[in-house]
Order: sequence, then C-alpha cells, then structure tokens
Amino acid sequence: MSQTQTSSSPSVRILPSASTSTSTSPSQPPRIEPHSNFDRATADRLDQTDPLHHLRSEFSLPAPVYLCGHSLGARPNAVVEAVQTHLEKWGSRAVNGHFEEPQPWVCMEQEPARLLMPLVGARYEHEVAVMNALTVNLHAMLTAFYRPHKWRTKILMEAHAFPSDMYAVHTHIASRGLDPNENVVIVEPRAGESLLREQDLWECIDTNAQSLALILLPGVQYFTGQVLPMKALATRARAHGIPFGLDLAHAVGNMELHLHDWQVDFAVWCSYKYLNSGPGATGALFLHDKHADEPLARHAGWWGHCPQTRFEMRQQFQAQRGAPGFQASNVPVLAVAPLIASLQVFERAGGVAALRKKSILLTHFLQVGLQRCLPNVVTIVSPLEAERRGCQLSLRLRVKACAQEVCEMLEKNGVVCDFRRPDVLRVAPVPLYNRFADVYVFVRALEATLAQLAAATAE
Repeated sequence: MSQTQTSSSPSVRILPSASTSTSTSPSQPPRIEPHSNFDRATADRLDQTDPLHHLRSEFSLPAPVYLCGHSLGARPNAVVEAVQTHLEKWGSRAVNGHFEEPQPWVCMEQEPARLLMPLVGARYEHEVAVMNALTVNLHAMLTAFYRPHKWRTKILMEAHAFPSDMYAVHTHIASRGLDPNENVVIVEPRAGESLLREQDLWECIDTNAQSLALILLPGVQYFTGQVLPMKALATRARAHGIPFGLDLAHAVGNMELHLHDWQVDFAVWCSYKYLNSGPGATGALFLHDKHADEPLARHAGWWGHCPQTRFEMRQQFQAQRGAPGFQASNVPVLAVAPLIASLQVFERAGGVAALRKKSILLTHFLQVGLQRCLPNVVTIVSPLEAERRGCQLSLRLRVKACAQEVCEMLEKNGVVCDFRRPDVLRVAPVPLYNRFADVYVFVRALEATLAQLAAATAE
C-alpha cells in the first residue's frame, strides 16, 4: 500500500445487539466494532449473523464470487417470471394487454417510479419518471437546463467524467453555436492524486460562478468510486443561482440519496448496475418539484402528454407535471418488467439504508484484507473513509502485471471483477448478494494470482 493510502482501520467483529431480542432484521442489525482478524472464520461469522444473508438466494450468480455489480448487477430470479408473464399476456391478450391486469401496459411506468422514490429521496410521484436510457435522459435535461445567456455559457464538469456525459455536453454547447473547448470548465484531481478535493470543487465553483450556466457532476465517480458531496454541491450551486444536475449511474442503489431535500435540480441514472435490472435496462430521471410547473424546453412526445386526454389525439401538447412530462414514448414493457422485479427486492430488503449498513462493513472488510495481505503490491485508489465511497474499491497494481490479464486469471478461478487499462481493477461487494466469504476468497485469489505472475516474470 502506498504511504498516502495507509490506514490503521482494522477488520470487524460482531458484538451482541443492544436489543434484548435475539432476532436479526434489517432494522436491528448486529452492532459492529473493530477487530484485528482477516480470516475465513471471521468472514463466516459475519455471514452467519448478517440480517440480509437470505437475499443472496434471490439472485442468479454467474460465478462463485461475482464482484462486478458496479458494471452489471446480478439477475434477480424473479425477473424470469416477470418477463414471462408479459410474454404470455402479449400472446393471449395482445392489444388488450394495454388495459388489463396484471400491470396494464398503458401505465406500467408508474410502478417502478413509485418504487424508485425512496431510493433517490423523491417526495412526490411527479419527481420521478422511468424512461429511455441514461444518456438520452441527460440530453432531455440538458435541453431543459442548459440555458446559456450573455456571459453565463459554461458547464462545469469533472476531468474524468464518464465519456458519454462529456459527449452529450459538447453536442449541446455546439448546438447553441458555442465552442465546447471554451465552454466546459473542468475540475480535476491535483497532480499525482486520483481523488477530487472538496476545497478544489468549492474554489472552482466560486471562481467561475459568474460564467457558469450549469453544473453537472457524478454522485459517485465511476473510476475511483469516490462519493462527491452532493448535498453541499447543491447548496453551493443554489447560492450562486446555477442549476445543478447529477449523473447517478454509480450512486443509485448504492448510496442513500435525498434529492428532494438536497434541492438537486435534476438527476439521471441507469438501472443495470446496482439496480440489477439487466443489460441496457430502462433508465430514469429526477426533476425537483420546484420545476414541476415551469415551461421547460423539451422534445415532446405523446407519453409526456396529460394521460387524461392522451388518447383524444389532440394536436396541442399538454405536458404532465414534473418529470413524466419529459416522456416521449410508451415504455418498453419487456425492459420495465425486470426493473419492477428488481426494485421489489430492494423493498423487501428494507431499502438502501439497511443495505448501506452492510455495504460499509463489506467494503471495509475488503479494505482490511488488501492492507493485510497485499500491502506492497496494491494501492487502493478509492477513498479509505466509508462516508466518501460506496461499494466499490478501485485497486492500482504496483507490480508488473496487466489488469486485464489478472482479471482473466481470476475469472478462470471463479472470481469476477473488472478492469480499466492499464493497471486498475474495480471490485464491488454488493450487499444484496455478496457475502463476507466472497471478499475473503477474492483477496486470497488475487494474492495467489499476483504471486503466480511474479513467479512467471522471474523465470
């Protein structure tokens, strides 16, 4: 471990709950305190007392140890029946399926929107709409909120934003007749560092406030797993009168979010990572209630029209209030069915708050294992403080090893994570379906893999 990433944080052990009850439930997890051991016995003991351990059986896992939920979440078993139900309904009822139970297709987007509300901290139903994919929804929000005027023409982003976000921003700036190279303000880590410093965020916003038309940042940075101070950013942007939007691809289902209370103007996300809704699954967006009745610019379509008069086929568009008014087309039923099935698992788990408690322990256990077993060959790129990261740890290899080759060797031994060239592994123990034993197996497998590569290099 590099000197700057050293932590004295030890492993974990379970102490009896303060409650006199012996039952373990998501609302009454066991109390956790530091312990020095990183071994299989500790992992097994933590799994045995995990109040959420039963949720693992609700998922189909492609490998004995699957730690890639930050890229594509595991498939909930309930998805198979959910999709089959609508395939059979299509076959037996055809067009009538739009208006008949179960889940009439004409309003099918409403159920997942309702289930998403507590996951993102929405207060009103009209603040969430299930539609499209993340980048399409980002285009919709840029159309609404990027309003360059006089000297306020610039958009603030981070240097290592997910490329699709940058592409979208550049096209919107260019479409307004402006030069993207002159109208994107970049905040980046300091030289030799991987993480954004809060002080640098504040200075960048304050220094450029008079020229900023919009701030667009991730809730969780996809490469490092760093959680940005979303509430404080929203407050800072609001103080300067700058619209503030979030890409929550790596945050939703991973972190506790309170978008309404934080007064975030808008947010967009996908649902195939921590929301486990399948490859290319339908995304969603949040639009704060304060904008619900504003005549925001949009590319309108009939599903954003008032549902009470939608089928009267009027030629004049009448937008629904809030986020649903940005819907253009009816939702793809066979893509939304898995989202509903997955969100119901979150509901049974007790929501993100319960999952987050376990997540902190899981990722901390991973951190301890890496620090104890691989101190000289792996640097943890992600923040070491639990409140500044989610499930994911990004690991930089400090030995002569290709991250892709390491991933491939791990997968041959039943362990799945992913990589970013040339030397970074991304690992995410997900509380819905990962165990402490998974973390232990991963660390030992990585240790053996790197030893094997070192031996081969020495020959």
